[in-house]
Amino acid sequence: MILRLQLLLPQPLSPHYSSSSTTGLNPISTPKPLISRKALNSHHTPTTTTVDSGLKFREKILYLESLKVNPTKVLQKNPNLRSAPLSSLQSVEHCLSSMGIEQSALGRILDMFPQLLTADPSNQIYPVFEFLLNDVEIPYSDIRKCIIRCPRLLVSGVESQLKPALEFLIKLGFVGANRITCQTTVLLVSNVDHTLTPKIDFLMGLGFEYNEVAKMVIRSPSLLTFSIENNFMPKLEYFLEEMNGDLEELKRFPQYFSFNLEGKIKKRHRILVEHGLSLPLSKMLTVSDGEFNARLIEMQLELVEERQL
Repeated sequence: MILRLQLLLPQPLSPHYSSSSTTGLNPISTPKPLISRKALNSHHTPTTTTVDSGLKFREKILYLESLKVNPTKVLQKNPNLRSAPLSSLQSVEHCLSSMGIEQSALGRILDMFPQLLTADPSNQIYPVFEFLLNDVEIPYSDIRKCIIRCPRLLVSGVESQLKPALEFLIKLGFVGANRITCQTTVLLVSNVDHTLTPKIDFLMGLGFEYNEVAKMVIRSPSLLTFSIENNFMPKLEYFLEEMNGDLEELKRFPQYFSFNLEGKIKKRHRILVEHGLSLPLSKMLTVSDGEFNARLIEMQLELVEERQL
């Protein structure tokens, strides 16, 4: 069943107003006030209009503050907010709230992407929700998690960005038990040509077959979010040159690239080298510091026993 989300916005008040209905005077017989030439030539905005504009602007500022949004920051990034009516801002809040997003999360999302405040919910936001529900088949109860984990979804075009990424990932093998979930919808905001394809090509350039790379990224989807220059290259270089690693081990444990190079990989590898010991990547990196130290002592005792035999 295809779900359609309806945008429910408050109806505008009728613009028609008749002064005669309240005064009982005939508009035709009402004498017209005399207007001097000086008044006709005046370009000054009436004081009441200035006051009204100031009050409306103040209302928007107070509204943004109630959402925990920094007014100065968002006005700088989205100048259209100055002329947008308060009702349009409220319609965006209503739209996000309708999908279970709490007000406590709204401020962070709107601070990150102020353009959402002047977005048209029916044309720009609800289509994203419909795509997640119908195309990606994310359960309604998980839509909130998707948006909170990756607010960029809300400013990504469905046809230009999200659908091409989904098609690419499905071909890669993100189907069935490995389908896209609220934990991996972050992959949908990655550009196919400039982000996803280059990472697949990089891994294949190491000598892996396409199906091997596909299995790697399905086991460790975060591989598709890492920078080639800042993550893959330095970690691969250390693995091959300092650890004398075998690429076959990376096939078995692609999560290697998700660990901090300085804080964990180098630190633990150097400790093992100092004691003349070695461990598979998974056993070296996935355990806590306490478990690693305990394993280290155990291996040292085993080494002493072997030397005594």
